[in-house]
Amino acid sequence: MRQWHSSHGHCIRWYECVGSTNDVAKEWASDDAADGSVVCAEEQSAGRGRRGSAWVCPVGEGLTFSQILCPTMPRALWPRLALIAGLAVAKVLESQGIAAEVKWPNDVLVGGKKIAGILVESVGDAVIVGVGLNVNVADFPLEIAEIATSMLREMGRTFEREPLLENLTHAMHAHAARAEHDFSELMLELRERCALTGNRVSLLLGNEMHIATVAGLSERGELLIDRDGRIEALMQADQIRIIS
Repeated sequence: MRQWHSSHGHCIRWYECVGSTNDVAKEWASDDAADGSVVCAEEQSAGRGRRGSAWVCPVGEGLTFSQILCPTMPRALWPRLALIAGLAVAKVLESQGIAAEVKWPNDVLVGGKKIAGILVESVGDAVIVGVGLNVNVADFPLEIAEIATSMLREMGRTFEREPLLENLTHAMHAHAARAEHDFSELMLELRERCALTGNRVSLLLGNEMHIATVAGLSERGELLIDRDGRIEALMQADQIRIIS
């Protein structure tokens, strides 16, 4: 394990292999980790996404990391941090020339293909924001080859991962701080980058699959859907897929 402080003052621990960076970050947060501390790993043996789905990325070709945040906002608002982290990742990608969108609630897309996934969990008074980003991935497994992309594929060049990690975690920490008092402004930025707005989607609500048109995002970060002319605000939904 290597440890250093980023140019923005965040302590970063980079491991060769862990089960899950979120789990390591939880342990560190329960001990003495400072706000903004980061756990990164070349390889995860039990990496996971939302709802327990697996996150797989070739060793040395992506960034899998978790940042520890200590928000002062009410716990009921902590789920907003998944959207805020997605916005931060999208803006860093934009700074590299990659036009990115946020797919509510926890993915980042480029050209309709997934480039990053986000998993938010909590422990005690800390929020753990886990991110998997495809950086220098040239080839994907057949089952996701048509729905995934990477920074390398989009730009035709490789990227140095450590400076990118520092930029990402600085942006995520700064945007999380803004969310405490400036959430409405962040929502304006999110609406500009919402990949679902205007699209027909299928989504799982409870145990039932539904078809709806996405009307946008609410002031509180909810997904607004139009079902038979009736607008509904969702705080949670699963298996959201664009169908038109």
